Amino acid sequence: ERRYRSASGAPIALRRRQHSASCRELAVRCPRLQLRSLSAATSAAWLAAYGLFVLSENSMVLSAAIFIMLIGLIIYLHFVKIDQESLLIIGSLGIQMTSSYASGKESTTFIEMNQVKDVVINEAIHMQKVIYYLCILLQDPGDPQGVSEVVPLFQSSKPRLDCLIEVYKSCQEILEQRKTAPQSS
Repeated sequence: ERRYRSASGAPIALRRRQHSASCRELAVRCPRLQLRSLSAATSAAWLAAYGLFVLSENSMVLSAAIFIMLIGLIIYLHFVKIDQESLLIIGSLGIQMTSSYASGKESTTFIEMNQVKDVVINEAIHMQKVIYYLCILLQDPGDPQGVSEVVPLFQSSKPRLDCLIEVYKSCQEILEQRKTAPQSS
């Protein structure tokens, strides 16, 4: 496991596992939800709700604040906060992308290898900064030289270029094996 930083400067970790010569798993782990920051946000919301309760003298304000805080926290943990993003590349089969949320929910997408044209590092300008991101180029079925879709990877963790280069090299090694395998047989 190697330590890197995200585009925002947050610490992230890249874990590489090589299951075989043509199968690798690359996982980017984001920092876990900090209890301190969660407590601070919850306390601030409770103080604001209590202030409204004191001004309005209506207990429904406190009940609504409790309900909204709980629902908001559940939505954040289940749909927003991603703890880990992983990429499993199997040269003969395809690429599987998995996002693990803080609540334990996992979201998985699979792309067959015959649809993959290439894996590239792209750059974008965001808020007066150049950021880099890794993406999969999907082959256009009508035009073998064309690209039908661009699928970005690691959208939540947003690793910096040094981390992306390591993932890119790993992906390219397996894609090269796939390209040379039919020619040699």
